[in-house]
Amino acid sequence: MKKAIAILIIFVCIVTTSAYSQHKPFVFGFKIAPNLGWFKANTDGYENVGTTPGFAWGFIAEFHLMEHYAIGTGFNVLYLNAKLNYPYRQIAGGDTMTGVMERKYHLKYIEVPLVLKMETRVFGKFKFFGQIGLGTSFLIDAKADDVFIYEGNTSKEDKVNIYDDIRFIRESLILGIGAEFIIEGSTLVFAGVNFDNGFTNILKGNNTVDPSISQRANANFIEFQIGMLF
Repeated sequence: MKKAIAILIIFVCIVTTSAYSQHKPFVFGFKIAPNLGWFKANTDGYENVGTTPGFAWGFIAEFHLMEHYAIGTGFNVLYLNAKLNYPYRQIAGGDTMTGVMERKYHLKYIEVPLVLKMETRVFGKFKFFGQIGLGTSFLIDAKADDVFIYEGNTSKEDKVNIYDDIRFIRESLILGIGAEFIIEGSTLVFAGVNFDNGFTNILKGNNTVDPSISQRANANFIEFQIGMLF
């Protein structure tokens, strides 16, 4: 993690000091981005259940370093949803019930990306880009829809507050590709796909059936973004 950040900073410094940008040095814009999220469970007995739709919107700032390179940042309001099944034990009214919890997570983050954007030359009014970088997300809300299955019975509970069960910071690697259509000058619209690969554990606590097992999962998503830059 520290090595990756150091390499990115060194690269930015080298590029910045070695070239003068012929582009508008700063552009600003916005995006909307439906996504598909899932958890990669790293604990025995914990199982991801497919992908779950989510959404993001945000503002973008790009600082051009030279003709085909820029640093991108801004902030995104990220709604990340996913499902996990795992062993669960519940104690209610003196009774102990053991079964399987089917939990659908509804997580809301503020994500601050820092990416290196690499662009092609212009083809007519189109150009293409790729980007790579890091994302830091800060948890602002966490809810869950729970289905607890035990001894042939089912118990359901919606919108459970699980903020204290989720870690506050999520770190991720961002990889993306896309295309831009130039309207006029520096004004353009863009579309693309980002893979946001979480590499830090987002869960707190231990399993209720076996307290020696620490809950661990990474949160990932693919987003399909469209937006405009000015």
